[in-house]
Amino acid sequence: MSENDNIIPATQVSSGEKFVNARGIKAIKDGIKASSSDTERLAKPDWLRIKVKGGQTYDKVTAIVHEHKLATVCEEAKCPNMSECWSSGTATIMLMGDVCTRACQFCSVNTGNPRGWLDPEEPANTARSVQLMGLKYIVLTSVNRDDLPDGGAGHYADCVRQVKTANPETAVEALTPDFLGVLADVETVVDSGIEVFAQNVETVRRLTHPVRDPRASYEQTIEVLAHAKAYRPDVLTKTSLMLGLGETEAEILECMDDLRAAKVDILTFGQYLQPTSNHYPIARYVTPEEFEQYRQWGLEKGFMEVVSGVFVRSSYRAEQVLAKNNVGL
Repeated sequence: MSENDNIIPATQVSSGEKFVNARGIKAIKDGIKASSSDTERLAKPDWLRIKVKGGQTYDKVTAIVHEHKLATVCEEAKCPNMSECWSSGTATIMLMGDVCTRACQFCSVNTGNPRGWLDPEEPANTARSVQLMGLKYIVLTSVNRDDLPDGGAGHYADCVRQVKTANPETAVEALTPDFLGVLADVETVVDSGIEVFAQNVETVRRLTHPVRDPRASYEQTIEVLAHAKAYRPDVLTKTSLMLGLGETEAEILECMDDLRAAKVDILTFGQYLQPTSNHYPIARYVTPEEFEQYRQWGLEKGFMEVVSGVFVRSSYRAEQVLAKNNVGL
């Protein structure tokens, strides 16, 4: 029996179950093991509805993403804005595969150990795909790759450089892992030619654990953001918080102050949506009026832009960030 005989397509696996993907990597579907506990989900409020868009541009982006076997955080993280972004000719490409070495309780990306696997053709394929899509702004993100000596920073930087070489007019945002806080690896990515460096703090200090993987930390993310800004002041820095996990307004304000102390330029707020019943439960749904209040607080505290709304994700309308008009909101 060959190794391929053990490969189980992810589409045939239930959420939380173990499987072996097409590259022979063992992983857990949607990142979190299935649990016997059945938590009751909150009823969705009326404002939690999104209009699905389509059209020629959406079809074009979809075809290119699938033809070039690109992993996108849009699909892997079940982003509610995928149709809007792809219809606008914007996509967030996820580098270094679709298996993450971490198991954050909010995230639906598959979890496993790629054991050093990297696609040597990914930098060239990514650059070509950006060119075919005709993008003026691209967000490059990635899974955490704690199995690699540099966390994948060198590969990440190579992808950015090749995108820039093939698309010199395209602005690049790097939404990176924390590289375990190794600042030399952060510098590798910041030096690659990006316009925006992003690393998500995800939630307030108190809720960092259990919401995030134990290898991530509130302080580590803020240190990474502060170092990126100090190292290259011309590069914009950006982070994102999910709301509805049980945070208080005092904790949100404290987090804003910590981020401003690190000279973070751009902050986004969005509603946490529980991907599966195995993931961290939603504590509450934040109202549109509250999101607007948080946006005003952030602007008053000195952030260059604060993008805040129910469906906002860290890459929402990211292509408009260089216009410095609060992404048209």
